[in-house]
Amino acid sequence: MNYTGKAIKYGDNVDTDVIIPARYLNTIDKKELASHCMEDIDKDFVHKVEVGDIMVAGYNFGCGSSREHAPIAIKASGVSLVIARSFARIFYRNSINIGLAIVESDEAVDGIADGDKVEADLANGKIYNKTTGKVFTVQPFPAFIQKIIACGGLVEAIKAGELDA
Repeated sequence: MNYTGKAIKYGDNVDTDVIIPARYLNTIDKKELASHCMEDIDKDFVHKVEVGDIMVAGYNFGCGSSREHAPIAIKASGVSLVIARSFARIFYRNSINIGLAIVESDEAVDGIADGDKVEADLANGKIYNKTTGKVFTVQPFPAFIQKIIACGGLVEAIKAGELDA
């Protein structure tokens, strides 16, 4: 449950139509979805994101429609973790179900700037801004969510026998 990457920061109310525009929902190809991730809010996102990067955002991240395509596009783009002030409920659940780590923290959002190097240890509830030296405490993931994310999603965790029925 450790993540390290450069912060890519956005504001409040980033909705699923901005994360992956509806015009691309005719595919389930993860690479194709990733190639259009965030393009309506940040044309350069696909060129600047690197494997392991950490997305940071404000309130109500993932609001809008309940499509799973949004967290899939984020994860497939290389983002390893999303830190936000708050998430839309269905986006939160969809993210965990597909194995995308997400966590809420007002303090981390306030204390992380675009481009900062960030490390997170979600098993122990710590986020480190390596650029500024600040440390933020968050609620650690419960063991069953750690298993889901480690397996790459709910279906994979069930197939692997990692979750009790």
